[in-house]
Order: sequence, then C-alpha cells, then structure tokens
Amino acid sequence: MARGTLRIYLGAAPGVGKTYAMLAEGHRRAGRGTDVVVGYVEHHSRPRTELMARGLEEVRRKEVGHRGAVFPEMDVDAILARAPEVALVDELAHTNVPGSRNAKRWQDVEELLKAGIDVVSNLNIQHLESLGDVVEAITGVRQRETVPDEVVRRADQMELVDMSPQALRRRMAHGNIYPPDRIDAALSNYFRPGNLTALRELALLWTADRADEHLQQYRADHRISGVWQARERIVVGLTGGPEGRTLIRRAARMATKGSGGEILAVHIVRDDGLASGRTRELAEQRGLVEDLGGTFHQVVGDDVPDALLDFARGVNATQIVLGTSRRRTWQYALGPGVGVTVARESGDIDVHIVTHEHAAKGRGLPAARGARLGRSRAVAGWLAGVGAPLLLTLLLTRSRPGASQSTEMLLFLTLTVAAALIGGLWPALASALAGSVLLNYYFTAPTHSFTIAQPENIIALVIFVLVGAAVASVVDLAARRAQQAARLGAEARILSYLAGGVLRGESGLEALLERVRETFGMESVALLERAGENGEWTCAARVGGPPCPRPEEADVDVPVNERLSLALTGRVLPAADRRVLSAFAAQAAVALDRRRLADQAEQARALAEGNRIRTALLAAVSHDLRTPLAGIKASVSSLRSDDVAWSAQDEAELLAGIEEGADRLDHLVGNLLDMSRLQTGTVTPLIRQVDLDEVVPMALGGVPGHGVALDVPETLPMVAVDAGLLERAVANVVENAVKYSPEGAEVLVAASALADRVELRVADRGPGVPDGAKERIFEPFQRYGDAPHGNGVGLGLAVARGFAEAMGGTLTAEDTPGGGLTMVFTLRAAPGGAPARPGLPAEATT
Repeated sequence: MARGTLRIYLGAAPGVGKTYAMLAEGHRRAGRGTDVVVGYVEHHSRPRTELMARGLEEVRRKEVGHRGAVFPEMDVDAILARAPEVALVDELAHTNVPGSRNAKRWQDVEELLKAGIDVVSNLNIQHLESLGDVVEAITGVRQRETVPDEVVRRADQMELVDMSPQALRRRMAHGNIYPPDRIDAALSNYFRPGNLTALRELALLWTADRADEHLQQYRADHRISGVWQARERIVVGLTGGPEGRTLIRRAARMATKGSGGEILAVHIVRDDGLASGRTRELAEQRGLVEDLGGTFHQVVGDDVPDALLDFARGVNATQIVLGTSRRRTWQYALGPGVGVTVARESGDIDVHIVTHEHAAKGRGLPAARGARLGRSRAVAGWLAGVGAPLLLTLLLTRSRPGASQSTEMLLFLTLTVAAALIGGLWPALASALAGSVLLNYYFTAPTHSFTIAQPENIIALVIFVLVGAAVASVVDLAARRAQQAARLGAEARILSYLAGGVLRGESGLEALLERVRETFGMESVALLERAGENGEWTCAARVGGPPCPRPEEADVDVPVNERLSLALTGRVLPAADRRVLSAFAAQAAVALDRRRLADQAEQARALAEGNRIRTALLAAVSHDLRTPLAGIKASVSSLRSDDVAWSAQDEAELLAGIEEGADRLDHLVGNLLDMSRLQTGTVTPLIRQVDLDEVVPMALGGVPGHGVALDVPETLPMVAVDAGLLERAVANVVENAVKYSPEGAEVLVAASALADRVELRVADRGPGVPDGAKERIFEPFQRYGDAPHGNGVGLGLAVARGFAEAMGGTLTAEDTPGGGLTMVFTLRAAPGGAPARPGLPAEATT
C-alpha cells in the first residue's frame, strides 16, 4: 500500500487562518469528488471557522477519561475503519490525553499516512522542536508541545498562511480570535507587535529554506547544472590586487538594480595555500564586501577558471564580475588568461569584464625570500656537506681500494642528499662539488689526477652534480614553505583576533596594547601622540613597564600617522613582524579615536541636556510656578485686608485656594527635585523583594479622583524594586492617566507575570497618543497636545521612567485596545520566586 501524502499549513501565530485554509482545501477536494472527512478540528468558538466546517463529514471523536474528567480526542481507529481518501487533522503539535493510542497527534497522523490516507494538517512555527529556545527568548514562553523537524520536513506540501502583525492584532481587537475577556491579556503578552514580527520572520525564513531545499533537490535529481535565475547572484572574482574595490562596487551597483540581488566575492588560492594575493588588500576588500551586504569566500583550486566556475554554478550564480587582466601584452603568449577562459566556459552565466586603472600594468614579482632553516641545522649541514665527503674518501681508500665507480658515486650522492636534508641548498651544493672533485681525483682513472680518461665519466660526474643540486633545491623550498605556512597561520590567528574584536565592538585601548605586548613578548607598549609635526610626544595609553618618551628611543617604532606612533621596548623585532604590528597600530589609533569621540559625545550630550533643562526650567518657573504663587498671594492679601469684611464661607474658600496652590507647588517642586537627582545620577535605589499588592494601593492614595480600578493578584511573584521609587513612579503615571481620562471612565491598574518579569499596566480611555509621539512624552518638560500650563510642567512621566530604569526595569507606552493609552511597567521578578503562570491564550502557550 502506498504511503499517503502530508500537506501542512504553516503559520506564525494563532489566528492567522491555518484551520480556515485547511477546511477550505477540504471543500475544494470534496468538490472534485474526493472522499474527505474531518478527523479533528478545533474551531475555538470562531464563527467563520465553525461555518467553514459545515458540509464536511466529521468522524465522531473518542472520549478519554483522565483524573476524573473526560476529554475529546481524535479517534484514529474510527478513521482507519472509515478509510477516506483525505483526512483533515487540526493542531499537529497537540499532546494527546494520557491513555490515548499515541502520546502525540503527529504520531496519529503517521499511522494514517502509513495506511495510505492523505492528511491535511496545520502547525504554528513556534511548535517546531529546533526553534524552542528561539521562541522562548522572543516570547518568554516555553513551548511544551513540539513536533520534530524531520516530521515537518517530510511533508509533501508546505504552504505558509501569512498575515501582518497589525492585521492580526486588529482581528484580535475585533474579537475574531478570542472572546473579549481574553483580548487584553493576549494583546499585552503573546500578541505584542514585536513578538508577532519575530515569529513571522521565523516562519518566512523557515519556509524559504524549505523551498530552497526542494529546488536544490530537484536540480540534483534531474542532473541540472545550468543556472536558474530565481534571484540575481553576482560572483566577484578577486585576485587580491588593487582593482578588487572597483569590481566590488560595480557588482553592488548591479545588485541594486534587481530585487533581492546577492553579492558573493570569491578568492581562489592554490592547494598549498601559499600562492595568495596581498593579505592586507584582501582583508580590506572583504570588509568592503561585508559592508555592502555581501559575503566573502575563499576557494582552493589549482585551476583558477575551473574553480571559479564550479563555485559560481554551486551557488546558482547568474553573473560573474572579473577585472581586466593586469598581465602585459607579451604574457598573453603563455595563455588566454582567466577572464577569457571563464567567459568561454561560463555557459548560462553572464560574465562582465570590468576595466580599471591597473589593467595591463603587470602584476610585479614576489619579494625574494632567503633560507628559513635554523642556525643549528645550517652548521650541521655544512659539516655534512664538507666533512662527510672527506671521511668517506678516507674510508674507501683504505677499506675498499678496488670498489666499482658506480658504488662510490652512489655513496657520495647519499652524502649530498643528507647534506640537503640537514642544511639546505648551499651545503648540498658544496657536498656535490666536493664529492665530484674527490671522485675525480681518487676514484676515476687515471687516479690521483684531475684528468678524466673516459668521456662517460665526465657525464656521470655532471649528472652527479645536477642531481645533488636538484635535491638541495627541493629540500630548501620545502623548508621555506613550511615555515612560511606556520608564520602565515600565526598571522592569520592574530588578524582574526583583531577582526573579531571589531565585529564584537570591543574598543578597549589598553586591552589591545596588552595583546600586542603578549603577542610579541615586549616589556612595554605605548601609543605616543603629539599635537603637530614639531610638538612634544605624550603618552596616550600604555601597558607594561615605563614607556619610552619618544619613538626614536624605542626598540620598535611603528608610525601610524604624523601625530601617532606605536612604541615598543624589550627587543628588536624582525622586519617580517612589522606587517602584523602595523595592523595592531592602526587598530589602536581607531580605538583611541573611538574613545575620544565617545567622551566628546557624552560631554556634548550632557551640555545639551543641561541647557535644555535649564531653558525649560526657566519657562516652567515663569509660567507654571507663578500661577499658584499668584493665587496664594492674592488669597493671603485678601484675608489680611481690612477694607472688606469676609464671611466664614468666603474665608474658607480663600484658605482652600491657598491650600490647593501650596499642594500644586509641592507637587511641582517635588518633580523638579526628582528630575534633578536623575540628571545628576544621585538616585541610588535600595532594591528589595516587594509585593506589588502592597506598594500599588499606597501609590493610589494621593491620586485625585476615585475612578481607578485595581487588579493585582496576590499570587504574583515578588519583584526586586525600591518600594519608595516604585510608589512615586506609579503615582505619577496613574495621576497622568486620571487627568486625561474622560468623565465616568475608569483607569485600570492591572499586573501579570511573564517568564522572569512582572508587568504593571495602567490603562486609560483617553484620547491616546500617536506612535510617533509615544517616546517624546517621556522627555522632561514635555506635555502632549495643547494641555494648559496649569496641568504641570511635564515632568511626571519623565520621573516615572527614570525611577523605573534606575531599578532595572522599563516604562513604555502602547495603545489601549478600544482607544486610550496604556503605560507598561516591566519589573524584574525577585530571584527564587515561583512566578505564576501568565494568563495567555491556551493555543499560544501549547
């Protein structure tokens, strides 16, 4: 029996329409005459989903008892007995009630598939096993019900049911997903815009990767090597020459002309890894590629055109960008060149040859490198090359005076090979020459004479010298390449550290200089600076022992520019080390500039903030503070006047006005003092474990009006806050909410737990605040709209956010479902507490 096919509708979150799409597919197939049944569908009391399920045959559910309750589950046996062509099964990640046929619903589906029944199901992206940690980091909720990725990847068809976060939240607010009593909790927790956007991105990326896997598998199954231009992929061939930047920028301009263009820069190196371009130039070009949004690749291959084309076809590239060859005209006699070969063999891939200013100017020759053998090996090599032939001659003349000449030549050749292995080229050449002279004088007729009687002996001696020289050159080359590879490896590790530090945003100058001191084994490292060309040198930063006062007195001096120099003391470094040291020096200069720019920015920010606050404070004093003062003064003057006889009621009204003005002054001055403490950094919270149900009611005690509803469960975990600061912050926020709420509308103060956080939400039904102004209302001396000056100087929310952040929490603003503004305090739950399970939608947490 053939296995059934599996079709899965994938969604980013509950409510996007997966079940609706599954039922629509069932109706479509039933309309074509296919035998379709509903194995299990949960419509969650959604009218449109419930209506869509009508008209489809539904297999009766099985009731399973557990702990005194009865739960409905899918009846696998009934579906197998019914044997339909297609079964619709909702919620693939569902965990069955203990005592069911299988532990998981996806295992039930596997049984149906093995029985030859096609299954249409659905799944949310957060239920994939591999994404459990990612989803928990985004939403704060650990998904207990998951499906192995392999089960989903084996699906024959996968379709994404997509919906924007804004549209999904509108559906939620209109009551199309959950009943009204669960809407606020859902929108405030799992269905936040950030959560939905991140989950949607996960779903899109996972589906795109799945589509790419299908495409690659199809191309492999059908042996398709040609390029399918699903998207523009531009491969840039880099040689490590100066023309690389021109090619990269040209490819970037080409990529921007198409939608979703991708740049892949590739550098081909030989199998030995030594024939490479300029290391510094390649590093700079790699940074340019990554800055432009591309990727850098290094491919090993002796045949550059073949390696480049293999890479381009492997990534399904549509275009290749190469530079005009730097070879001179006469060099084309040696071959057509890389560009011509790639263009001829590229097939469906377009090849662009880009001109540049370095074309036809030659590549230049690599710098000559001397021998890399150690001193002890060189001495031993010379002893073997000169002394060993003399000893061998002495032994042969005394022990075997009649030995054949071929045997004697092989013995001397063995000494030459040994000299080459030990000492390299020159000791081996000396051994070959010494051996040829001794063979001629002692063992070639006529002996004891440099005259050679037979011509073949001359040929034998010449071959002997050539073989010795060839062996010596091979050994010398191997030794140089081995040490060169070791050195390049060390340099690569050091440069990788520098690059990693840049990517990680590390800017510690002293840490960088300490790395230089440890890497090169120096006593002290200092970054010296001077104001001008003739200025005095000063030490900008140093590590180790006392720094040298001037670069001229240092053992190693690496100039960065006219005013900066890296000075090292301890020992003299070889010239080969200066390349890596120059990279350290450049990075040190960048770190110094970054630190100073950060200091200057902080100073400028502090000055600007201080000026802004002083200006606002003067405005506040001239307007808002003068109003209550003027009222108090007028009331006192009236009471002290002897010209008017005030009644008891009049005096009471005047005294009430004085009291109201004094209270207003006290509130304004308190906020001014609090903001001053926050601006000067003198707020030091005393963090303790506190119950919200004790602090919040106290904060509401001084709030004017009585339209505040409180919903703070006693089961909430304790929070780590300063009780006094939290009380003041909550009071300011609630007072602001009451001020802008319409008559008869209550302000709701509610708390809930979410993972390791506790949220306190203050929701009003006022006019609300546009998204663009939600951050501005937290700035000092900001009042939204045209609020009159008598309503305060605009410090309440700024003080509240400052206190919240001082305690390690946050204060943000978001829209209230149905209209209004909600202020959200996010506080840290006290360590060791057992947080209560947040009231999230059941489908979102499963």
